[in-house]
Amino acid sequence: MGALVTTGDSLREAFFMCWETLWALVLGFGLSGAVQAFVSRGQMERVMGRHGPGALTRSSLLGVASSSCSYAASALAKSLFQRGADFTAAMVFMFASTNLVVELGIVLWLLIGWQFALAEFAGGAIMIALLGVLLRRLAPRGLVTAARERLESRAEAADHAGHGHESHRAGWQGPGGSDSLSGRLRQPSRWADAAGYTICDLTMLRREIIIGFVVAGFATAAVPAAFWNAVFLHGHGALTMIENAIVGPFVAIISFVCSVGNVPLAAALWKDGISFGGVVAFVFADLISLPLLFIYRKFYGGRLTLRLLGVFWLVMSVAGLLTELIFTPAGLVPATRPAVIAPDRLSWNYTTILNIVFLVVLAGLYWLHRSKERFGGGRDVARDPVCGMQVDKRNPGAVLRAGGRTAYFCSEHCRDHAIAGLVRS
Repeated sequence: MGALVTTGDSLREAFFMCWETLWALVLGFGLSGAVQAFVSRGQMERVMGRHGPGALTRSSLLGVASSSCSYAASALAKSLFQRGADFTAAMVFMFASTNLVVELGIVLWLLIGWQFALAEFAGGAIMIALLGVLLRRLAPRGLVTAARERLESRAEAADHAGHGHESHRAGWQGPGGSDSLSGRLRQPSRWADAAGYTICDLTMLRREIIIGFVVAGFATAAVPAAFWNAVFLHGHGALTMIENAIVGPFVAIISFVCSVGNVPLAAALWKDGISFGGVVAFVFADLISLPLLFIYRKFYGGRLTLRLLGVFWLVMSVAGLLTELIFTPAGLVPATRPAVIAPDRLSWNYTTILNIVFLVVLAGLYWLHRSKERFGGGRDVARDPVCGMQVDKRNPGAVLRAGGRTAYFCSEHCRDHAIAGLVRS
């Protein structure tokens, strides 16, 4: 009976966390979908081919404007690197696209306070600066060159086997030949595709989001504070800050939760006593969860992946620690911790009103997505049959031709899942 009560309390906590942030998720994914429809991968490739502060700044800005999905970001970074982008610039793009996006900041603000939203962007800038300085020095050029050759040889093998696509390197140009932003904004088909990106991204990440809220619900209602006190040091001054900033990413590695789904768990950790910098480092560490490490190994090889793990962990921990050291004297670290993360009942307030408004917006986006043919949309995009992500046919992550049909995927990871399913059947 006690277990049932605990489970019920945990699921109720998860529901109200989700309710508290629902409108923000729709807003964030809507903005991301619009950017994906109007900013092309080809344009990204053209500005990321060189290294240096300018290229890293452009990579960061492009990352901020892209999808927040960690898996999609890793696949796109790999693709950009494979097609000639500087390796450090590609990794900076990946960091920015998962840690400096609007929806992440809004959800942080709603669950644990505006200070954490500010810390996301301030700490993210610190982390990207550190990454730009350290990665080039700690990732040997020989390993990077070998990784590029590895990717190019695999792409050539896929093309030879008939899994490639002749337009992989083609530029992106909308109907009517207009490749200017103003021209694309006037095309109803692009707005339909933007709605498709929004709906497909929400569909693709629904498992991550649900798991994130459920895990956070159980962490809040079922995991005793004594457990977190054993994992994270308390009351030891500077040692506490350092240990929490180091251990925070480790919790992210073993939690298997990434993208915006790790924010609810960050809120639970903050409630139960982890330091401010530890929370920030944990939020940044979605890019080193175990599933993503396996993907890096496949992309870049085991030796470079180990270097990436070390560098990523270092910059995430240092950025979290530096953020706390900057925010503490500025009075930006919250003086109290929340007794609860989300309300325990529905009430008529601004959250309810915003949720209703954005649920109507979501319904409109879904209708626009389903009616895309009416507006000329859908001709240049396809849906990944594995994860559900909407993919630009002219620049897919991977392609598979089988049985006279062509399927487009966001990454080789999803394509391999599809091949494994065909083998099993």
